[in-house]
Amino acid sequence: MFDIDLWREIFQSINMNRTRSLLSGFTIAFAIMLFAILFGIANGLNNTFAEGFVDDAANSIFIRTGRTTKANKGLQAGRRIQLKNEDQDYITDEFGNKIQYITSRIYKNVNASFRNEKNSYPLRAVHPDHQFLEKTIIKEGRYINQLDIDNSTKVVVIGRLVEEDLFLKTTALGKYINLSGIPYKIVGIFTDDGGDNEERMVYMPVSTAQHIYGNNDYVDQINLTYNPNLNFDQALAFGNSIKKKLKDRFNVASNDQRAIRVQNMAQGTKIVGQLTFGINLFVIFIGLGTLIAGVVGISNIMIFVVKERTKELGIRKALGASPRSIVSIILIESILITTIAGYLGLIIGMGILELATPILEENFIKDPSVKLSLVIGATITLIIAGAIAGYLPAKRASQIKPIVALRDD
Repeated sequence: MFDIDLWREIFQSINMNRTRSLLSGFTIAFAIMLFAILFGIANGLNNTFAEGFVDDAANSIFIRTGRTTKANKGLQAGRRIQLKNEDQDYITDEFGNKIQYITSRIYKNVNASFRNEKNSYPLRAVHPDHQFLEKTIIKEGRYINQLDIDNSTKVVVIGRLVEEDLFLKTTALGKYINLSGIPYKIVGIFTDDGGDNEERMVYMPVSTAQHIYGNNDYVDQINLTYNPNLNFDQALAFGNSIKKKLKDRFNVASNDQRAIRVQNMAQGTKIVGQLTFGINLFVIFIGLGTLIAGVVGISNIMIFVVKERTKELGIRKALGASPRSIVSIILIESILITTIAGYLGLIIGMGILELATPILEENFIKDPSVKLSLVIGATITLIIAGAIAGYLPAKRASQIKPIVALRDD
């Protein structure tokens, strides 16, 4: 294997048959390059779908209200449906063990200031469970707790970027921030994978917002997560049950689509799962087809190579070369070409993905990358195929009698 003369002979053979070697290498390089690009784009699409769920729990249900569009039970169309604290309590009592977390939301915009720094931010008034629905990650301090709700405490939890905007030379934790003229103590700082908009958010207890911004028990929205043990059909049925119960509670017509809207992430999760599965199946099919085409290509080329060198092999046997040495020359040459070409194909494929990333991300393909181990595995597969493709015809050729090989046309 490490015979210098053997390797010199192999490189001489490659050099003397450049067209054949380039053709063999191109087949392998193209297969690996296409394999890397296809799987990179597929991963990018999967990342795009996954990013749509990164900010909220996958088992979330969002309950929103509007105005009725149809008259019902003597009540006119156009009524505004207003959610209250008691509606959250009703849902909790009615569905109990099917609910994992539940929170109400109130939306406001506030002018925030600390010393000489000022800015405007969206505010969400929530319950403690909201942390788990929104996947909020506490960086410092704590989140809103039940004592804050019970006592209507003037505390807030701010996003990382709010701290960066306003608290330039000090930490925000424990300081007081002025929100539209009212001071609140900062008890926590959070990060959020949902992006900059989510990290420029201020959270406060829902009861505090109700007392300060209206002195009522109104809420804008109720969010919850269903029990993770529910399967897809059970989750959908649960969401439909909530909608039906609330429509009955507010005397809303069953075919009124605007008054009570229940968005169930189970439906979206299933669709995304089906799309992801379909994309992966398609890419695997195309990827395997590409590898098979590469295997067939290198096999055909190696059969042609051995056929072309039949006389040469006959002369080698006549001069005393062993069958093993004849097989080794062809086998090592095949593996060497496949390895070099596979590596070049890998580099080219990864390079194309890197260059195309800005364009692909503009077209909703997020971070189109491919695992190096996957492409290396595909390359090793082709190397093994190349070895087998070179070995079988070389083995047959090594067994031909010299006189027969020399007469071969």
